[in-house]
Amino acid sequence: MKKRLIQIFGFLISSLGWLFILCTMAMDYWRISQIGGEGGSFIIKVAWYWSNLWKDCLTDSTAVTNCRDYGVLWSVLYVQAVRGLLMCGLTIGFFAVVCCFIGMECTYIGGTEPTKDKLVFSGAVFHFVGGEY
Repeated sequence: MKKRLIQIFGFLISSLGWLFILCTMAMDYWRISQIGGEGGSFIIKVAWYWSNLWKDCLTDSTAVTNCRDYGVLWSVLYVQAVRGLLMCGLTIGFFAVVCCFIGMECTYIGGTEPTKDKLVFSGAVFHFVGGEY
């Protein structure tokens, strides 16, 4: 019973971590900065610059947003590197979730007990490797 609870708790925590990283990739506001809003003008103009892994955007005080999508960025290589590492980590994490789910003691798929133990161990290794990305 104790082994089952540890496996279920570990599976839930690692799956939630994988889901949070997946949500992080879709977030729009990785970097935000405010431009303007100062000076002696009667018209207050403020603009917000925000960007993520996929685009740069500028929103002004009239709520007009202009965005520029990133294509293949050889000039900004670190964005491509971050994209690639996150995608690799998510893919490895997905395989880890599948291996751990099949290898848990409370599931009836996956074969005998030694096979299930090997699946759980390989899933744990995949989680550690995916987390390093």
